[in-house]
Amino acid sequence: MDDLREKYLGLIRDAADESRLEDLRVQAIGKKGEVSLAMRELGRMSPEERQEAGPRLNALKDEITSALAAKKAALGDAALEARLASEWLDVTLPPRPRGLGSVHPVSQVTEEITAIFADMGFSVAEGPQIESDWYNFDALNIPGHHPARAEMDTFYMARAEGDNRPPHVLRTHTSPVQIRHMEAHGAPCRIIAPGRVYRSDYDQTHTPMFHQVEGLAIDRDISMANLKWCLEEFAAAFFEVDKVEVRFRASHFPFTEPSAEIDFRCSWVGGQLKLGEGDDWLEAGGSGMVHPKVLAAGGIDPDVWQGFAFGLGIDRLAMLKYGIPDLRAFFDSDLRWLRHYGFAALDQPTLHRGLSA
Repeated sequence: MDDLREKYLGLIRDAADESRLEDLRVQAIGKKGEVSLAMRELGRMSPEERQEAGPRLNALKDEITSALAAKKAALGDAALEARLASEWLDVTLPPRPRGLGSVHPVSQVTEEITAIFADMGFSVAEGPQIESDWYNFDALNIPGHHPARAEMDTFYMARAEGDNRPPHVLRTHTSPVQIRHMEAHGAPCRIIAPGRVYRSDYDQTHTPMFHQVEGLAIDRDISMANLKWCLEEFAAAFFEVDKVEVRFRASHFPFTEPSAEIDFRCSWVGGQLKLGEGDDWLEAGGSGMVHPKVLAAGGIDPDVWQGFAFGLGIDRLAMLKYGIPDLRAFFDSDLRWLRHYGFAALDQPTLHRGLSA
């Protein structure tokens, strides 16, 4: 046993790597190792010999096992030290540049609009982008012969042959959200409904998919004067000027009566648009007092309640405020364009520190 101890402890001490250690383990204490074979001989010994040799063999096996574990740990520490010496990193060096995403102008302007109207007491309402024919047209007092219901203007969902149910459409405006909100919450109410809408149109200032925000306020004594005040306050806050004069032009919309186009006073100096000054007018959207039939469709008694509604184009507002020349570029997915016009994620608009801070 002394010979085995000296032999294997010496070999373990001189082992250069873990594979050599594994070979020594098998040779010494494996199933057919020398120490294991010696332990099998205990059965052939007399009780007195077994009583003396057994503890010594167990002690030898434990000693070899401990030596193997200690040598393995030493080899691991040495390998780690060598790796640390060769694979070092200067933590004071600047990191590699990382690409950062940016917030799309449409998303940023939507947040700005929401912040402004929230300050005036409006909440945000949302609805589905695929609407029934009733919510998109009928409930809004749009008759069956209206041009907006033609397939050349509206995207209709495909139907199986022989399916005569009223069709579903990609909503052409966010006005259906107003009907759904009136059905669910009744009056009084004060909401804006921003979101995607779809129309069959495509040029420098129109795309098949774009964004609108519509507003609705219903109470017992709301008038066009309240509507004009809201629009003036919004325009001044959004374009960050002291005052923007709003002009109403008589118009016709099926869902409002009376109806008016919204114009903002502006000037064009050297091709640059300036809101709130000058002798020109910029068309911004449509508005009016909610038609009694629309109130009734939303489950509200038009003899008791009245209100105003308006609609503005989010994409066009973004173009005007940030000098973006082509509406189609909003949806080209060009990262160069987005890096130029996009906003940092921390540039959250608030009325206190400025919308475009």
